[in-house]
Amino acid sequence: MNDQALNLSTEAFAKLARERLRAEPPALGDLIARPRGDHENQPQPVPVPDEKRAVPAAVLIGIVPRQAGPTVLLTQRAAALRNHSAQVAFPGGRVDAVDGSPVVTALRETEEEIGLSRERIRTLGFLDAYLTGTGYRIVPVVALIEPPFSLAINHHEVDEAFETPLSFLLDPANHKREGREWKGHFRTYYAMPFEGRYIWGATAGMIRNLYERLAG
Repeated sequence: MNDQALNLSTEAFAKLARERLRAEPPALGDLIARPRGDHENQPQPVPVPDEKRAVPAAVLIGIVPRQAGPTVLLTQRAAALRNHSAQVAFPGGRVDAVDGSPVVTALRETEEEIGLSRERIRTLGFLDAYLTGTGYRIVPVVALIEPPFSLAINHHEVDEAFETPLSFLLDPANHKREGREWKGHFRTYYAMPFEGRYIWGATAGMIRNLYERLAG
């Protein structure tokens, strides 16, 4: 991807996304040859998580058209949560049996977490499923969020929502590889610090996957 492509307008991003993203959500077992997830690029080989036993989930990678350039809508998870507290994340969560599709899950969870109406969201496509070390199989739903819109934060789940420039997130120079010890093993992950926000782990990994898919 060249420097010009890194600074995509909303229209250019939408066109490229429709061309290069999945048109349908990945089915169970429908992973690329090297499954995407926390197990990738580790200093020592680690087992690939069992996709069939993973908890199904979906998140919304929402692109917001802004005059200064498109942004990505992210959340800061509530500090009081038992798991992944205070981490930067995409809106989303577990698939309910009644949802029927990852799109419904992503839209429902987004509405529950930050009060964003699904009427403002237009789906563009899907990334490959992402397997996490904590046992989730996440389907990222890439979509446009049409302004104007208002948010109503559910503070039981989210402390706040914020936007980060798409150009920053799609610039591989900002994709840092960092690491820490977890469950007795040294594990590495992507991190994209931005203006006091520490975007890392699965969220950063999915952003990296978006970059790689758009880069071709």
